[in-house]
Amino acid sequence: MKKILKVFLYIVLFVVLAFGGFLLYITLTDYQPAKVENLMPDNMPQAKPLTVDTFNLMTWNIGYAGLGAEMDFFYDGGKKVRPTKKMVKKYLKGIENFVSTNDSINFWLIQEVDKDSHRSYGIDEVKLITKAEKGSIGIFAKNYDCPFVPVPYYNPMGSVVAGQMTFSQFPFVEAKRYAYPLIASWPDKLFLLDRCFILTRYPLSNGQSLVILNTHNSAYVYDSLLRVKELNIMKFKMLEEYDKGNYVIAGGDWNANPPNYKPLGNYDGNRFVSSKVRMSTKTFPTNWHWVYDASAPTNRQNYKSFVRGENGTTCIDYFVLSPNIKAINVKTIDLNFQNSDHNPVYMKVVLE
Repeated sequence: MKKILKVFLYIVLFVVLAFGGFLLYITLTDYQPAKVENLMPDNMPQAKPLTVDTFNLMTWNIGYAGLGAEMDFFYDGGKKVRPTKKMVKKYLKGIENFVSTNDSINFWLIQEVDKDSHRSYGIDEVKLITKAEKGSIGIFAKNYDCPFVPVPYYNPMGSVVAGQMTFSQFPFVEAKRYAYPLIASWPDKLFLLDRCFILTRYPLSNGQSLVILNTHNSAYVYDSLLRVKELNIMKFKMLEEYDKGNYVIAGGDWNANPPNYKPLGNYDGNRFVSSKVRMSTKTFPTNWHWVYDASAPTNRQNYKSFVRGENGTTCIDYFVLSPNIKAINVKTIDLNFQNSDHNPVYMKVVLE
């Protein structure tokens, strides 16, 4: 009996030491970005003041080419952790084709792009999407870097290196990564995204600047104070730029419905479910513009593979414009969530 107890204690001690060593390793290697980081690429062409006043943009969370229509996801009530490698390649090829065929887009704002992750079999999606978006200047901002995500315990996600990308047909004079505040304490923060937004700046012929922000706000966080704290980082920057006379566009995955959002018509045959978090009408001054297409959803629930009319769907991908910009057109491009759990959103604007 003493021998059995001794062996048991050794096993417990080993497990405790192994777990402690794992936490120590993750803590020592924890990605801790600066509040502001320069993203300007080498050999940037000289940025000349833009003489045009009309631009089109596309925002799309590509779900790291791992959340296409056949997938469900354990974090959202499903059972699967990652698709097969064949499925990842299929989803990524569909994403690349969509990007390359929409070659008239001036600015792409893309979220959830894997650079070297277990969940997408180490495929460098940054490189492949950059190749697909030929003729544009692309920048990547990392927002997820963890050597090992231990959940779910039965099939861990493993290593993740991922982030956001902004593509532009025009050279820019500034490109920076702005960090959002951490929304979790140790040790949870070790395994979560270090969220951010990307800011790019373009000189205009009137002496002002066009400032574009690519954001991916927190999900699974329902504490309103934490969300407001995160939003204020970007909001204050946007208001500051507008007060200088500049033109400001923010777009991306906000992980919340726009203020007073309601679907139009039959919602393209989809079932609408409100997001757990909704933006307040007081988030921005009343003369700022929330721009979205309410006729089709931008995001679907992942508790099971996608079936139109069955999965809950909603709108969490859209744009916010400063008062001196007018939206000419906005359209959610309903791809039936074939290659991502998000649909891309197109917008055309004119500077006033």
